[in-house]
Amino acid sequence: MKPKQIASAALAEVASPLLDRLVAFLRNEAVLCIAFVCAFISIAITGDTAQAPSYIDWRVIGLLFCLMASVAGLKSSGVLARVSQVLVAGKQSKRLVCFALVMLPFFSSMLITNDVALLAFVPIAVLALETAGWRDSLVRVAVLQAIAANLGGMVTPIGNPQNLFIFTTYELTAADFATALLPFGGLALVLLALACAAFGSESATVTLKVDDTAVDMRRFALHAALFVVSTLAVMRVIPCAIVALVVAAALFLFDRHVFAQVDYALLATFACFFVFSGNMAHMPAMQDFLGGLMGDHPMLTSLVTSQVISNVPSAVLLAGFTQNWHSLLIGVDLGGLGTPIASLASLIAFRLYMHTRDAKASAFLKEFAIANAVALGGMTALYAALFVL
Repeated sequence: MKPKQIASAALAEVASPLLDRLVAFLRNEAVLCIAFVCAFISIAITGDTAQAPSYIDWRVIGLLFCLMASVAGLKSSGVLARVSQVLVAGKQSKRLVCFALVMLPFFSSMLITNDVALLAFVPIAVLALETAGWRDSLVRVAVLQAIAANLGGMVTPIGNPQNLFIFTTYELTAADFATALLPFGGLALVLLALACAAFGSESATVTLKVDDTAVDMRRFALHAALFVVSTLAVMRVIPCAIVALVVAAALFLFDRHVFAQVDYALLATFACFFVFSGNMAHMPAMQDFLGGLMGDHPMLTSLVTSQVISNVPSAVLLAGFTQNWHSLLIGVDLGGLGTPIASLASLIAFRLYMHTRDAKASAFLKEFAIANAVALGGMTALYAALFVL
């Protein structure tokens, strides 16, 4: 082989893994890449590089870090898996097992966020249904879990990332949230219960192999305390900067591996969209266009925008054009229903399902479309009854 051929072969051997990693990164972090491109283009258009850091809401970034770190620690403690075993394992009816599997992300997402709830409980559903011989119901259960996590998480300020952003940006109270979203949470609970009632009544033995020794109560206690402190910061009881230092110090001293489990891509996504939305808000043309839409149809604009660019970036983008937090909040939360990209949580459920045996994307997407259409229809009808009619 000639020297040039040897050099080309060596270069190809090195470049191929790098290219594979780049493709994998672009595929797994598509939203972050889009956010970065949007931020870069907006800076290029406005030419205002110096102002970009000032557009980032560092309090939201800090709160997200604290919550994600403490929740990651709670998940790694093994307590969530143990709770699942207690609720699901044993001889159970199919209807009851599916109901428990759907309610786990619905209620847990109110505290540990919708993304983490799905990462914790979709794999539990796979194990439970396969050991019981009910794998034919896995697609429907996974879809219902995604809907449950989105709709359960919308009820609290810390259940969804966009909730935390809106709660912080508009300086809302817990009562504001309860008034705005509890009716939708109640309807969601009813719709999910009815969907689970359609599962069969046959019984089987469900086995979940959870090692009791894997439950680390010391780790659970540490991160439960950090979670409580972080929640107090969200409620503006304790300054965010102090809590961020406390959480970082506690992790460094007692549980350093949790640093690697924080979703830094989400933090970077928020930062990029803060820059993008800040630049957009200073463009007269965008002020007229988005300001007009948010002035005339704030809820509908928020909901439709979420279908295209997801509800988290929609909240960050549109908040710069309205003081109507109520319609924006409901729009982006209900906007998590609909298309698969409307909520990152839905993409997580889809990705987890696709890693299971004999997974079929077409089956998931068909079930997803039908279930989301029904749920979104019910939610918008409730909104119309409460605030339009």
